[in-house]
Amino acid sequence: MEGRNQTHVSEFILLGLSDQGEQQSLLFWVFLSMYLVTFIGNLLMILTIITDSRLHTSMYFFLSNLSFSDICFTSTTVPKMLLNIQTQSKVITYEGCLSQMYFFMLFGVLDNILLTVMAYDRFVAICQPLHYMVIMNPKFCGILLLVCWLLSIFNSLLHDLLILRLSFCTDLEIYHFFCEVKQVIQLACSDTFLNDLGTYLASGFLGGFPLTVILSSYSRIVTSILRISSVRGKYKAFSTCGSHLSVVSLFYGTSLGVYLSSAAAQNSRESTIASVMYTVVTPMLNPFIYGLRNRDIKQGLRKLFSRETFSAYGILCFRMKT
Repeated sequence: MEGRNQTHVSEFILLGLSDQGEQQSLLFWVFLSMYLVTFIGNLLMILTIITDSRLHTSMYFFLSNLSFSDICFTSTTVPKMLLNIQTQSKVITYEGCLSQMYFFMLFGVLDNILLTVMAYDRFVAICQPLHYMVIMNPKFCGILLLVCWLLSIFNSLLHDLLILRLSFCTDLEIYHFFCEVKQVIQLACSDTFLNDLGTYLASGFLGGFPLTVILSSYSRIVTSILRISSVRGKYKAFSTCGSHLSVVSLFYGTSLGVYLSSAAAQNSRESTIASVMYTVVTPMLNPFIYGLRNRDIKQGLRKLFSRETFSAYGILCFRMKT
């Protein structure tokens, strides 16, 4: 580790959310609880959609994939943070850091694109209801999902390959609880022009373009809803996209808030703590937003729990007889 420049490093130091020893135990249990709620909540959402035939539509197809993406998104950062707290270590290997960045970007971008596709799905459902089943057919939905994955994989692979070419300085401390791409790039001693260019282009294309599509879709949705004469009809039309609109607002609101705070104060504890909102809190709240606001999901959950309860009761009775 001697010398100013490094062509290769073996590890980075994750400074985490707090350097106060007495706070580590509290952070461990708080984030473990949030992770378990996220995992169980999104898993229940997936199982509900799979087991209830009434939910086998394009909207719930993309919702189940969003729940899967949220589980993976949170799993790229929180378990490593919990392990570091438990072992009282702040180290992450170079390979581990690259892997974490790759999967974090992959599932983060996948979340973003899936929300865009879901906005288009709501646009077709409300603005072209008679052609909805024809347009959003299973084959087309499969193609859209494949495009989501390919764009996410390509973006993550490109960023990782650009980081592989960098050499790093002796200061290898990351002011975060995971390997955040911008902060890793800032640690480099070599020229980061291509990395910065790739980051700006990806942010514009995979951030600005989906947001534009979402806003455009909802502007046309609102216009169509306002044309409906009955109040009941307006409420029913809005209720079909209310959950998605809430999730989109939460996702973009927290993401933009974090990056604006990061731009104002780089390498600060405040921006690190703020990033918890979109990395942990948003994936945790998504199943609750859909579950509490969607009648079909509520009914599906009741059927799932009644089925599981009945099965468990049957197994218990069988064991007691034998």
